[in-house]
Amino acid sequence: MICRKCDTESAQIAVDYLRRGKVVVLPTDTVYGFSGIVDGRHYSFHTFEKICAIKSRPEGKNFIQLIARPEDIKKYTRDVIPESLLAKWPGPLSIIVHTFADDGNFETTAFRCPGDEWLRNVIAACGAPIYSTSVNRSGDAVLDNIQQIKDEFGKEVELIIDDGDKKGGLPSTIVAIEENGEIKVIRQGAVSV
Repeated sequence: MICRKCDTESAQIAVDYLRRGKVVVLPTDTVYGFSGIVDGRHYSFHTFEKICAIKSRPEGKNFIQLIARPEDIKKYTRDVIPESLLAKWPGPLSIIVHTFADDGNFETTAFRCPGDEWLRNVIAACGAPIYSTSVNRSGDAVLDNIQQIKDEFGKEVELIIDDGDKKGGLPSTIVAIEENGEIKVIRQGAVSV
């Protein structure tokens, strides 16, 4: 299904698909992303595996998780995040923090509170973070043309929210909170750190 973001029901349609465990293509404040609800206490849809299969990507590398409000990150980590970073949210900044793994150990997860209010409302209505990873096959260039996205992935995803082309969109800046509390820039993108 194709839905325009400007349609009044687009956010609710996106929420309905996500809450049923579907993989969808959503516009973000940077580029288009494959999205699916993050499995956890309330959901077990295996959307991570579904997105990996669509992208032809090995499952060893995590996706960014989008959250609705900056303070939501405190639900998932005990890391102390400097106020100077949190002040850049909502916006195109991804912060890698230590989170609890299923086996009781720590792992790292990247979170972003996107600058797009429409997208934050979708995430909030889902009641859980959603994955976001660029729309492309693993190793190929990121697709920024909506018609190319429809042609390439229209049969592999359940829903595409059309917000026009995203030409020249910069990806998010990615930083990591090190164990000693230092901030390490992993990828310089749309936000200066």
